[in-house]
Amino acid sequence: MFKTLKRSLLCLAVCAGTAHAELPAGYKMVLLTENFPPFNMAVDDKNFARDDGIDGISADIVREMFKRAGIEYSLSLRFPWDRLYKLTQDKPNYGLFSTTRTPERENSFKWVGPLGRTSWVLAAAPNSGITVKDLKDAAKYKVGAYKNNAVTQSLESQGIPLVIALRDQENVKKLERGQIDLWATDDPAGRYMARQEGFTGMRIVLKLNEAGLYLALNKETPDEVVERLQKALDQMRAEGFVDEVTNGYL
Repeated sequence: MFKTLKRSLLCLAVCAGTAHAELPAGYKMVLLTENFPPFNMAVDDKNFARDDGIDGISADIVREMFKRAGIEYSLSLRFPWDRLYKLTQDKPNYGLFSTTRTPERENSFKWVGPLGRTSWVLAAAPNSGITVKDLKDAAKYKVGAYKNNAVTQSLESQGIPLVIALRDQENVKKLERGQIDLWATDDPAGRYMARQEGFTGMRIVLKLNEAGLYLALNKETPDEVVERLQKALDQMRAEGFVDEVTNGYL
């Protein structure tokens, strides 16, 4: 009898350890994103969209991830990034993508990913003739950047003077008009955006870093949510779903 009781208690302990924690009834996440093609973008190219009006590599991956994890959500695309970033920091159950995971941001969110990868670069106009060897060299030029973007935060922390724009598309126009000499942006997102704005031939003159793009979650998000989403994403990657979606856009 003692052995039977011991086995029963052991089974209960194992089952408790592997069972999903229950989320509150009606639990739903609010997901925010911005125009950051080809990772997330409005179908109609406008600066506001909801749910099915949003596509892109990360948007397609996040939808499938939440479906597999069995977690309800709403999705909206807005701007500026700076406001979305602060909302996600301040509001429980909020999430933001595609967010570059950096040491400076590590303790500001809980993370699920990576959804994809991006390079931080400095880009020049096709006929500018500008070449740079390093950041010290780049600091001699007018460098345009997008407010609170990960590239921007990194360059600011290194003391690089920047011309800040509230919309990244403004930097494309400034580069084209010669109002800035270099554009601190992400690749392939920057090249994709420039083509959408009718600006072709942009040159990458310096690669700064490569980083992963993640879903950033408010720090009060239950660990159960983080674990379910990460498990779903890992499964999707193992099945080839992530590569299939990525290749479909690139």
